[in-house]
Amino acid sequence: MKLSPALEKRYTGEHFTAPDAQRLAEFIAWGPVVFQVSRLMMKFGILDMLRDAEEGLTREEVAKKAQLSDYAVKCLLEASLSIGTVLINPETEKYAISKTGWFLLTDPATQVNIDFNHNVNYQGWFYLEESLRNGKPEGLKHFGPWPTIYEGLSSLPEQVQRSWFGFDHFYSDSAFPEALEIIFREHQTRSLYDVGGNTGEWALQCVTFDKDVEVTILDLPQQIRMMQQNIADKPGAERIKGYSINLLDETMSFPTCKDGIDAIWMSQFLDCFSMPQIVSILRRAKAAMTANTRLYIMETLWDRQRYEPAAFCLTMTSLYFTALANGNSKMYNTTDLQQCITEAGLGIEKIYDGLGQGHCIIEVKNKK
Repeated sequence: MKLSPALEKRYTGEHFTAPDAQRLAEFIAWGPVVFQVSRLMMKFGILDMLRDAEEGLTREEVAKKAQLSDYAVKCLLEASLSIGTVLINPETEKYAISKTGWFLLTDPATQVNIDFNHNVNYQGWFYLEESLRNGKPEGLKHFGPWPTIYEGLSSLPEQVQRSWFGFDHFYSDSAFPEALEIIFREHQTRSLYDVGGNTGEWALQCVTFDKDVEVTILDLPQQIRMMQQNIADKPGAERIKGYSINLLDETMSFPTCKDGIDAIWMSQFLDCFSMPQIVSILRRAKAAMTANTRLYIMETLWDRQRYEPAAFCLTMTSLYFTALANGNSKMYNTTDLQQCITEAGLGIEKIYDGLGQGHCIIEVKNKK
């Protein structure tokens, strides 16, 4: 495996002193309460108060502003001191926000991740062991009886849906402007399959960016219905069609196009499947491709990340797939997807790195 320079430096040797390593071990042991305390420090507005108070605030002042008991505030502030999100002046006994607290409060990615982990994953991860042993998303039963989260997505509680789509769109949407340039500026694209198109956000951007392109979204029937509701009456919606397909069913083929399809787009899609399933999907995509069709796979490949925190988030996200999404997929690295692409009889033409929040686009051509 070839790692990016930042990851090679971090992942191939020890970097902690013994006391720092011991503290991290305890941090892991108390991870669930660390998460909840930090989430509540944000929800109750305490980190906001401390950020805005130039000279800090006493515990009593925090309790009054937050409308919480002295006991509640004492517990939260003392825990946050140990976590490292707040600091204290021993002489004035005033609390202030730390650099870590500031990032927790202001980094959009961190806020999206907190909502996603609390509303979607937190209770389901209690069943991570069973999920790993059984190869099934055992934590999903917290929400419903579906075999994967995708069948139940339209039926999830509203707050859970908001957090799920907020997480999904935050990362993909940041890469869309650059992706549009790659697809439409470098090649003439008049027809495009959007595989796993979800709510149609990417399709809408395509038909807005290029006034001639026609997009067909391939997805589950319930997702197609959600998409149709979402794009209704929006500019260019008449050039977006839906094609219902369960891509886990290996007997279901991609639709055929009389003149051939110019491009096939898979954004944050293949990470929803196991490697054998990916090979099956790519083989069916290959059957719909001509020699001129380009297949674009946009993923956040963890081994190509420029910054280590991004790789950390991605490898942790893999366990969401294990416990809640489907039980057998993950955030893949370059070697994994290259193996699937080759096994499907396709070839990599080019890899575009550093799009948006750390996305890569793999441009694939048919080798026939």
